[in-house]
Amino acid sequence: MTPLRLIIIGVLLYILIKLLTGSGRQKVHGKKRGAGTATGPIQDVLVEDPVCHTYIPKGQAVRLHHNKQILYFCSNKCCETFLKNKGAEE
Repeated sequence: MTPLRLIIIGVLLYILIKLLTGSGRQKVHGKKRGAGTATGPIQDVLVEDPVCHTYIPKGQAVRLHHNKQILYFCSNKCCETFLKNKGAEE
């Protein structure tokens, strides 16, 4: 075998070992991506709209402070509907 063939076979074996062991995955600051790092994916809590009962991310919800609690709505329309219905009850 020529030295060039040995080098090519060695490189191919190295790539095969990296693929099989999974150590070729991307890492961020020594940790695997998405493993709770500050640069990993942002996770948002889902909250339920009390009017239409849809679930929306808390960060995108319309907030209303009502009776010392915070209520979350999917839209201003649902928030207004809630206020109208609560005003009729009181």
